[in-house]
Amino acid sequence: MKRVSILVPENSVMQAIADPQYLFSAVNQFMVVSGRKPLFDVQLVGLKRQVKLNEGLFSVNTSQLLKDIETTDLIIIPALFGDMKTAIASNSKLLPWIKDQYKKGTEVASLCVGAFLLASTGLLNGKKCSTHWGFQNEFREMFPEVEVVEGHIITEEERLYSSGGANSYWNLLLYLTEKYTDRETAILASKYFAIDIDRDSQATFAMFQGQKNHTDESIKLVQEYIEANIQERITIDQLADLVSLGRRSFERRFKIATSNSVLQYINRVKIETAKRFFETSRKNINEVMYDVGYSDTKAFRTIFKKITGLTPIEYRNKYNKMSVE
Repeated sequence: MKRVSILVPENSVMQAIADPQYLFSAVNQFMVVSGRKPLFDVQLVGLKRQVKLNEGLFSVNTSQLLKDIETTDLIIIPALFGDMKTAIASNSKLLPWIKDQYKKGTEVASLCVGAFLLASTGLLNGKKCSTHWGFQNEFREMFPEVEVVEGHIITEEERLYSSGGANSYWNLLLYLTEKYTDRETAILASKYFAIDIDRDSQATFAMFQGQKNHTDESIKLVQEYIEANIQERITIDQLADLVSLGRRSFERRFKIATSNSVLQYINRVKIETAKRFFETSRKNINEVMYDVGYSDTKAFRTIFKKITGLTPIEYRNKYNKMSVE
């Protein structure tokens, strides 16, 4: 039996507790129906017998207390809710137990912004991690020693697993199902829960949020200039001159402040604007391309797909109902 310990932290998302419990229990039933023994011993574990969530709106009864668990095979850390620093502080007593279990050989998987709690253990330092695209900037600020892998649905390194935003954690759960059982069982689970088993990127859903939570006023000025001049072909030298900095010094400060190179930032701002056009207007590909300052169709298509995971046409057809009328 694989012992699966689903943590029930304070300030966590109820669905991210219930869904893994549902999936692993369903997989057990699939295995019984196929003539095999159930594989997973699934427990909801915590510091207390009952944990209240969403300011008392919901409560979850744990089946086992952490102090009674000597070893387990897999720990699931659900998504947290609300302010991340507050959520981490309210669950600080969980951290030593997670670290101790990991040292004993336990695998640990964080779902969505559960990555904040996992990173708080220090186990992710020097390693890669996925989390919700909307929290990546905050995550980088809080955990600079962890490498955030943008766009990825699933990241695995040294028995540590993390997933992208919101429902992306279903893909991590299917990944773990396949690892512990087989491909056939994982496919069955994906069909039962109506989840695309091989989706490997959350880039399609990401909205670029320019990193402005810093104190470099010169770089903020440049960011605002870029966002106000979407149609222009902006050069790095032009931006450096705008704030009276040498190019090398400017590029270094920009990367430190925004976690993006200057060209990455320019392209992401332009592509974010292009996405909005594709979602809300009837403009064709070339019109949008020119509106955001590109003149080379191939280059625009390549950059757009690199950032979003879809071609401009695929993106428009996916998100704009007017495009299929």
